[in-house]
Amino acid sequence: MTKAPKILTELLWLEHLHRIEAYLDRGGYQALKKALTEMKPEQVQEEVKKANLRGRGGAGFPAGVKWGFIPKGTDKPKYLCVNADEGEPGTFKDRYILNHNPHLLIEGIVLAAYAVGIHSAYVYIRGEYEMIARRLEQAVAEAYAKGYLGRNILGAGFDLDLVVHRGAGAYICGEETALLESLEGKRGNPRLKPPFPALVGLFQCPTVINNVETLSNVPFIVQKGAAWFLEQGLPKDGGTRLFGVSGAVAKPGLYELPAGTSLREIITTHAGGMKDGKKLKAVIPGGMSSPILRADEIDVRMDVDSIAAAGSMLGSGAIIVIDEGTPILHVLRKVAKFYAHESCGQCTPCRLGTSWIHKIVERMAAGGGTRGDVDTLIRLAGNIKGRTLCPLGDAAAMPVTAIAQKFRTELEATLERSPVRP
Repeated sequence: MTKAPKILTELLWLEHLHRIEAYLDRGGYQALKKALTEMKPEQVQEEVKKANLRGRGGAGFPAGVKWGFIPKGTDKPKYLCVNADEGEPGTFKDRYILNHNPHLLIEGIVLAAYAVGIHSAYVYIRGEYEMIARRLEQAVAEAYAKGYLGRNILGAGFDLDLVVHRGAGAYICGEETALLESLEGKRGNPRLKPPFPALVGLFQCPTVINNVETLSNVPFIVQKGAAWFLEQGLPKDGGTRLFGVSGAVAKPGLYELPAGTSLREIITTHAGGMKDGKKLKAVIPGGMSSPILRADEIDVRMDVDSIAAAGSMLGSGAIIVIDEGTPILHVLRKVAKFYAHESCGQCTPCRLGTSWIHKIVERMAAGGGTRGDVDTLIRLAGNIKGRTLCPLGDAAAMPVTAIAQKFRTELEATLERSPVRP
């Protein structure tokens, strides 16, 4: 079994860790003190770059490299936006950090802002996280009171203001440019890229966008160094990952494991194997938007590059396990319904394509489908992928294509039997 170092979750279950006194007692804000007193901003940025901290969601782009895209010497203000929307079905890792250890995130935010020369930051938090948002707002107030936010932080001459902004519960606002539009008070529709947020972001100014788990790793990199962080994971994917395992396993939950841990090991060892002795049918490895893997495809390492080579993506690290008793058409219905509902409607291929996919899948489930429907689903998904302003189109298309191609025989056999119940 893979050694499981605890970085983000070592203190996660301590009582009252969300209060600043408990966080300080456990060494909190020491990395910030080190950075402000011993390191220049460019040194912090370089350390994160050397650590190969890849984004903990979406495309897995290296955080330090992303920070480096922010122009230097500009007269425009620069912003940091934290993506705490976490709307990907099956994903629940960020909410644990926000709920149990919000000061870890705040310390990571201040360090990132210091490294890039940012003085205004926003946390865009999912609208459904009402209690968690209140807890985060309390932590921000505590940080201001103790001098870790605001003017002249720790007497080092660095200023940072942090605002918690609650979203309205739209999955599309997890896409970075839609998030920016929503922050500006507009409808959360994605923007055309380029220009990219690093140059033209919030309020048309240079902007860094990272998610909660990504920034929560920064204090450990600053405190212990990039070399140490790399040792916890892989040379091209440093550190540990938070894997949220749900579905038909004996021990669903949140697991912190080194990047590159085998998907099979996560399911069979850490998550206790299949529930009630059932056989494994399929796995969605990185949240609902990632292409499904069959039971014979789970001998793959869970890092960005390895899972991409296997034809899927790591995404948010949300592992959804499906047993043999679950009809694949039932899974397809859930996927189709979600994306038809969450499409913002701005792009015609996504607006119409997700709607038609949903209608066809529902007709199949009601017993009115034909053998040609599977090919139609693949064609419709193909007409969405790569033809939209934002990745939601791809997110809607890729799982449909994978399910239709890998489970064609079952889908077509289902059409000849009775309708599938919800």
